Amino acid sequence: MVLIQKLVYFLTDCREKIHSHTKEMESILLVHGGAGNIRDSRVLPKTEIVKQAVKKGYEILNKGGSAVDAVEEAVRIMEDNEYLNAGKGSVLNSNGEVEMDASIMDGRDLNAGAVAVVKDIPHAITLARLVMEKTPHVFLAGAGAVEFAKTVGMPILPPGSLVTKDAEEALANFRKYGDPQGDNYGEVGTVGAVALDSKGHVAAATSTGGTIGKMPGRVGDTPLLGSGTYADDEVGAVSTTGHGESIQKMCVAHTIINEMKKGMNAQEATNLVLKRMTEKLKNTAGAITVSKKGEIGVGMTTRRMPWAYIKGNKLVYGIDPGSSQSETL
Repeated sequence: MVLIQKLVYFLTDCREKIHSHTKEMESILLVHGGAGNIRDSRVLPKTEIVKQAVKKGYEILNKGGSAVDAVEEAVRIMEDNEYLNAGKGSVLNSNGEVEMDASIMDGRDLNAGAVAVVKDIPHAITLARLVMEKTPHVFLAGAGAVEFAKTVGMPILPPGSLVTKDAEEALANFRKYGDPQGDNYGEVGTVGAVALDSKGHVAAATSTGGTIGKMPGRVGDTPLLGSGTYADDEVGAVSTTGHGESIQKMCVAHTIINEMKKGMNAQEATNLVLKRMTEKLKNTAGAITVSKKGEIGVGMTTRRMPWAYIKGNKLVYGIDPGSSQSETL
């Protein structure tokens, strides 16, 4: 009798596990457009850009596409916009050049790709994905990353093509005022996305032009797994933005994941880790998080961070701490 009962329990458990893996999840895409001291005049355009990016990325999820495809597409949209610090809108280093970092991670198997210090690439996030899918490596940097881009057929832009007038003015103001957190230079930041697809898989992607006036060759948190980006189907996915050196020291993305493993929900874990980083290192950051259960976390210790997510038929967005708006799609 005992053996029969054990067999029944075993079969019931197996059936529940199979059901949980085949049951479709409600897809979620959450994006951010960079945390920082965003001027009032930039609130509306930055908000509109993240709304556009989340809509385009969510189209992929809505058609049954993967979390990886969705986060890449959302980030590509933001890389194409001069109002955000990635791709076309990247800030300049001390030599007046654009050097970009990006990373992407697939929560199914922890597969990941990252690039750093890349020049003249229109979509660093796509190059990071190609590193993940076409090489045995996780991370390529500098000239080696650009050479790889050529071998896989990515377009290489003429030198200086990504340098914008706004970026040149921002660098000039940075040299004059010397304060990367001031109102006189244009906002720093990073763009990123996290997603949960209908099959229950998560992914994260992050891309940036770095910080204004940085030393050539400087690498921030964005391409570093566990700092700027992390995704694990067993827990969730995180993308960060803000003071890169501080985010690196605190391994913010993975630390948020660890707090969720301990039982915190996505919002609680995001807020706790950002608060802890700011208190300890006196610098600010932001992060977006989605859990395997479909929980959403949006946090910032900066003045502002544009963000937006779509879940079901609702688009929710915001830029100021503690404030949000919603639209029915």
